[in-house]
Amino acid sequence: MMLSFQAKGCHNINLVSPTHVVPYLLEALELAASRGLHLPLVYNSGGYDSVETLKLLDGIVGIYMPDMKYSDEKTAEQLSGIKEYPEVNKAAIKEMHRQVGDLQLDEPGVAFRGLLVRHLVLPNRLAGTQKVVRFLAQEVSPNTYLNIMAQYHPCYKAFDVPQLARPVDGQEFNEAIDLAHQQGLNRLDKCHFSFPLRLIPK
Repeated sequence: MMLSFQAKGCHNINLVSPTHVVPYLLEALELAASRGLHLPLVYNSGGYDSVETLKLLDGIVGIYMPDMKYSDEKTAEQLSGIKEYPEVNKAAIKEMHRQVGDLQLDEPGVAFRGLLVRHLVLPNRLAGTQKVVRFLAQEVSPNTYLNIMAQYHPCYKAFDVPQLARPVDGQEFNEAIDLAHQQGLNRLDKCHFSFPLRLIPK
């Protein structure tokens, strides 16, 4: 399949939520590479990845595209049942950046290597955007490419949590953008998960 995508002119191979099948992906990649696969691999995850697993991918993955969902343990436990999400997530982001560095774009504007972090703004500041952007700017890189997303839409059990029972409003989204700029993060993107990526001027 990866070779067929390459033959069709795709820019990359996007591996979505691949953490649980990493051993099988490595086997498949060995076969595909021996037959000429050369496209960048995009590791597209929820950001809850162990450093141990990520180290297996060092030199193999070209683009890491993780989420940073929450910066607060209590919120992570309440909404996703994973209290340690922020700690695991930050360690994973650091390891990803160590491997591939800041996002690099070719002349047409298509990503070919580096880290792209996605952050979904939640109503009532539940995502902890201020701490997320501070961490990225101060502990990862001020040149981190950050996709700030506004498409949260409450469904199903979200209505059982009063703070989640409405979409994000424009003020909350603009605040997230401002917080990123205040930390010196100027490589911001509002697009959904598509390439090529376009920068939003400050």
